[in-house]
Amino acid sequence: MKEKIEQAAAMIRKQSSIHPRIGLILGSGLGVLADEIEEAVVIPYAKIPHFPVSTVEGHAGRLVLGRLEGQAVVAMQGRFHLYEGYSLEEVTFPIRVMKRLGVETVLITNAAGGINESFQAGDLMLIRDHINFMFRNPLVGPNDPELGDRFPDMTEAYDADLRRLAKKVAEKLGIDLKEGVYAAMLGPSYETPAEIRMLRTVGGDAVGMSTVPEVIVARHAGIRVLGLSCIANMAAGILPQPLSHEEVMETAERVKETFLRLVKGILRELPGEGE
Repeated sequence: MKEKIEQAAAMIRKQSSIHPRIGLILGSGLGVLADEIEEAVVIPYAKIPHFPVSTVEGHAGRLVLGRLEGQAVVAMQGRFHLYEGYSLEEVTFPIRVMKRLGVETVLITNAAGGINESFQAGDLMLIRDHINFMFRNPLVGPNDPELGDRFPDMTEAYDADLRRLAKKVAEKLGIDLKEGVYAAMLGPSYETPAEIRMLRTVGGDAVGMSTVPEVIVARHAGIRVLGLSCIANMAAGILPQPLSHEEVMETAERVKETFLRLVKGILRELPGEGE
């Protein structure tokens, strides 16, 4: 595993002189943020040793290094999902590589279904906590203490200081930022109305098919996490219409300006290099 991480990181270092401190994982339809990166070096996943390749519409499948709002960043323009047939190690491999490149903070975004009935499609939700209904954990198996502790604490998986910062930025920009609990399901089928009722009962505010494996590995690696969900549709059983990936993409397109303003505002407020 360490050898694979080093080989991928070495290839990326050869392509760019940027030493990223912040990682960005951009979910369905949210890859537009990577287009804002300056001094950008773009590397297709297919060219990076041991990297999987995105297979879902709305996931470009490129790593972008450069500067955004004065910060040295590395962005995943498209992520990997367990439902694509990838292993947990493959899905979370980019987080390990980011850590090797020097990333200290990661902003993980996703498109999610709204469970909380006070939400509506197009809202942005700050992730306060998560529920792992994938029933899989990427840390199962032998633990390498050089990569992280055997039993990482998940009490504050989503960094409280970063959440406070995000709320402050949203308020300053006049953005109505919701906050809630993200429930992760395996997919790729959308949830049933009965499953949504169950998730609401146990405290879920939004549901999706990603994010949790990456967050677990980021915390294992000692990386601070900020999570943002774009509420792309209301979950099954709340509204009369059926769910579709097209609707997810349309909503992401509609909210992209607000999403860009919020993320760029957060990056501006984070301490810069050497601070």
